[in-house]
Amino acid sequence: MSRFLAGLAAATLALTGWTGSRDSADPLNDLEMAHVAITASDIDIGYARLAVAKSTNPQVRTFAETMIRDHSAVNRQVVELAKKLGVTAQDNPLSRQLVAASVKTTAELEALSGNAFDRRYAANEAAYHQLVNETIRDTFIPNSQNADVKAAFQGALPIFLVHQEHAEAMDRALNGSRGMSSR
Repeated sequence: MSRFLAGLAAATLALTGWTGSRDSADPLNDLEMAHVAITASDIDIGYARLAVAKSTNPQVRTFAETMIRDHSAVNRQVVELAKKLGVTAQDNPLSRQLVAASVKTTAELEALSGNAFDRRYAANEAAYHQLVNETIRDTFIPNSQNADVKAAFQGALPIFLVHQEHAEAMDRALNGSRGMSSR
């Protein structure tokens, strides 16, 4: 299995294997979920900055610039909400798993160039957004206790769903009709 697939598998396990709790008695709290959201956005911003630096494909560059803009805006909103509530997002095992998986994926992306980079970036973005969106929709929104935190997740999800659609279209365009993320 390539390092990319290993990183993607790790991210998949981190997101889809996470049930919202470390054990049945200790679920993620709103501050931990907020930290996961910030971490996931920061990771995607990092991938996007790499794409802007490495890609010459206009579709990839435009998508990456959109990721930087939109994820930075979401992070600013989360920070503003935390200030309003007088709280700080809390690091947690899921955030750390995401970071660990992103280090491997980033190394794989950094080693690629040209069309190989573009194809891998597109596939990663499609899969990453799918997993993040499923986690927000299926775990974070239903388990958020604070109405403002829940509303923030509900407000961000439609934006991230559009990102997923664009990433999947880019993946199909660069990797064929099925795209790498669906293989």
